[in-house]
Amino acid sequence: MEQHKQKWIFLVILSLVWGSSFILMKKALISLTPVQVGALRILITAVFLFLIGFKRVFKINRIQWYYLFLNGVIGSFIPVFLFAFAVKHIDSSIASILNSLTPLNTLLFGSLLFGFAYRRRQLLGVLIGLLGTVILILKGAEINPSQDYSYAVLVLIATICYAFNLNIIKKHLHDLDAMSISVGNFMILMIPAFIILYFTGIFSTFEINETSTMSLVYITILAIFGTGLAKILYNHLIKISTPVYSSSVTYLIPIVAILWGVLDGEKISVVQILAGGIIIFGVYLVNKTA
Repeated sequence: MEQHKQKWIFLVILSLVWGSSFILMKKALISLTPVQVGALRILITAVFLFLIGFKRVFKINRIQWYYLFLNGVIGSFIPVFLFAFAVKHIDSSIASILNSLTPLNTLLFGSLLFGFAYRRRQLLGVLIGLLGTVILILKGAEINPSQDYSYAVLVLIATICYAFNLNIIKKHLHDLDAMSISVGNFMILMIPAFIILYFTGIFSTFEINETSTMSLVYITILAIFGTGLAKILYNHLIKISTPVYSSSVTYLIPIVAILWGVLDGEKISVVQILAGGIIIFGVYLVNKTA
């Protein structure tokens, strides 16, 4: 398949999958704590990836394990807990909107710390997309004045983590295939996730009922599709494109997440829909020169 078309297909699939992740987190949090959601998400993903790709670990050398550790902690471990706490206190659609800051951070940190160069039109696309994001945030705050926006800082920190993650893969793990990166990441994270989950007391206090069972179903779907399979696709997208192009998926995620939010009773305005159009235009400019 032509690489340009492949990049767009991956971008659309990831937007649909990750755009649905926020509502899945929200549903899982009904009977699970944010720490339990984060730890279960990592643990289930690790088991899934190990089952389908454990042979890939033999392709990883010593220096790559070092960068896989950094990549796993910064790009997966920290963000899943930050998002779980954020979604507990603000609407899932708002969290997804704030996630759109990832491309801007990718551009800034990639240029400042990793030596990547970007064209002027890409920067313009990032700024236009950011403008649409700001409009969405301001309108969301107006519609939902009861939301605790102090937790939005957690999403901002997560976007910075994602920015470092993208640049680490592009600069230091470019010679390792996407599956190996994903399997290596979560093999490293499996043990700390299990330890954290154990200390939440879930094994002794968790009660099986209809609500808790559905929470487990939601977190399992989120782990397998929203983390496991999506990470493989995303790592491959990073390898065949630029960090800014890859991070532009976060501009499309809010559109999917907002639609799920509306179906779940969250509010959206015409202004937010127009802001979504601005975001898509920003993605076009970023991708045009990638």
